[in-house]
Amino acid sequence: MSQTLTTKLQPGTPAPDFTLRDAQGREISLADYRGKNVIVYFYPKAATPGCTTEACDFRDSLGALQGQGYEVVGISPDAQEALAGFSGDFSLTFPLLSDQDHAVALAYGAWGEKLVDGEIVEGIVRSTVVVDTEGKVVLAQYQVKADGHVARLKEALGL
Repeated sequence: MSQTLTTKLQPGTPAPDFTLRDAQGREISLADYRGKNVIVYFYPKAATPGCTTEACDFRDSLGALQGQGYEVVGISPDAQEALAGFSGDFSLTFPLLSDQDHAVALAYGAWGEKLVDGEIVEGIVRSTVVVDTEGKVVLAQYQVKADGHVARLKEALGL
């Protein structure tokens, strides 16, 4: 295992800036969302059961979240082609960003050791970070469960 330790983000601290490419190859930066609240969620792999459940949950809740002033961005280590297929197959209406070297996941504390099929592996730890209009962390959740995550997130945000 890698000796890379990630530090989990804390509310009130500045969210690490990033610029990544979306499924269509466009550059998207956290700075693009300045002046808006944004939910940045990290998921392990496009089109897997848990990641599909979570992405469709965000898709189905997007209107309500936007109505409360929140945008949504998904980040995974998948290649742009995989993101394009995932987005198209499930009619996802928010940006999915490719973090193939997992540098952004590391900066957000969303990369580390986890148990998969009884084996300890290193990878994305399903995580969600909510960033306010000024770029500060409002809420950081790690090792979230995909099923029902958006409802629990809305409750935590008081929405």
